[in-house]
Amino acid sequence: MRAWALLLPLPLLLGAAREVPPASRSGFDVMTPALQAMQRNDAQNPAMLWTANGATLWKAEPPNGRPSCAGCHASGLAGAAARFPAFSEALQRPVTLNQQINRCRTEHQEQPAWTSENDALLALSAYIGQQSRGLPIAPPKDSRLEDWRRAGEALYRQRMGQLHLSCAQCHEERAGQRLAGAVIPSGLATGYPIYRLEWQGMGSLQRRLRNCTTGVRAQPLGEDALTQVELYLMQRAEGLKLETPAVRP
Repeated sequence: MRAWALLLPLPLLLGAAREVPPASRSGFDVMTPALQAMQRNDAQNPAMLWTANGATLWKAEPPNGRPSCAGCHASGLAGAAARFPAFSEALQRPVTLNQQINRCRTEHQEQPAWTSENDALLALSAYIGQQSRGLPIAPPKDSRLEDWRRAGEALYRQRMGQLHLSCAQCHEERAGQRLAGAVIPSGLATGYPIYRLEWQGMGSLQRRLRNCTTGVRAQPLGEDALTQVELYLMQRAEGLKLETPAVRP
């Protein structure tokens, strides 16, 4: 949400109601035809610049002689991105795809972890995600994730911040309406990391969640809370096709 928009009363920001997109539609479906064409065409999709860099990083061997990603995963990781967050046996907690990439980097390649929005991390995540593009999102049926998912849903439905709004109020109750001129999507995380025109660059789902909490003037969510919400959002998107790397306004 843009800073100037926060100065306007909520009723003025929301346009007239129209048909609410069902939960089976991603944000792609409410974009303009021009943006849809940009995402569909790899030659025009700006996120492919990061994906190409990710392909290079996938094959690159660390300077210490440890194996590259391709060295351990010679057949690729098709389907992997559609199954995260997943439960980590080593950590005894859920991890996101980006967190797992950093775990492999520190434990198997003996390299320092990348920061959360580091371009290299986003690039490698986009490349791994592209290997699953078009496959259905399939959250793990793991009972150890259920408490985290329930906590994520509670956060999704909790009113927060000075604007006293929840994620559900925007992305369920008002999906399909307009907020400051933009169509409100159903909040289905089908294409992260994504290229947002607003950012003029790539960003993770957790960056988008932090933007939303800032938009309602709430305290930023911590890492555990962000993982919980991501788990719930991926469950909401179950069965939809993964779009990574996606484009959004």
